[in-house]
Amino acid sequence: MAAAAAEAGSGGAEGTAAGADGGPEELGAGVLGRGQLFAAVVDAFMEKLVAAGSYQRFASCYHRFYRLQPELTRSIYDQFVAQLQASIKEEIQEVKKEGNLEELFNSLDKIVEEAKDWKEPAWRPSGIPEEDIRSAVVPYLLKHKSYLQKVLKEKEEENRKLAESVLAGRDQIAKLQQLIDTRRQAWQAISKEQREFIMTFKEPQ
Repeated sequence: MAAAAAEAGSGGAEGTAAGADGGPEELGAGVLGRGQLFAAVVDAFMEKLVAAGSYQRFASCYHRFYRLQPELTRSIYDQFVAQLQASIKEEIQEVKKEGNLEELFNSLDKIVEEAKDWKEPAWRPSGIPEEDIRSAVVPYLLKHKSYLQKVLKEKEEENRKLAESVLAGRDQIAKLQQLIDTRRQAWQAISKEQREFIMTFKEPQ
């Protein structure tokens, strides 16, 4: 039993040391991306899980079997822990894949990186719902109003240009009509002169 305690103590110490070296408490979002930070948190969770189910506790639960087969007990424990870690990691990877967490983490990192250049202070609630709603909605409405005014101005300008184009087209049609009338009158005059000229060559009856 003493050997089991010694081995468990050694495993627990190793887990504590690993947690101190790579635990999430020393890994900030400013140093690692959120995907890396998430992986570090998962690793820390796995270390604490293994530490909670230490070999000492495992051996104490099966102390009779341990006294008979200490090496086999250790082997069974190691296989159990390895399979447990592999199963948990597989489940976490499946959750990350289904939830598209990698892309979401990258998007959050990008948003945070872009926010570093913002000069305006971040919005904070005042504690008064009416004022908070007004402060959040009014700027949006004013921005939307400005956008609508811009669109309206553009449409009015387009309509003005279309109206000018229509008037110009009407003027052109009127000029063409006048030209047609002028030529028609000229042609009628020429035809009349031709008829009178032809009549001069006819013999009198």
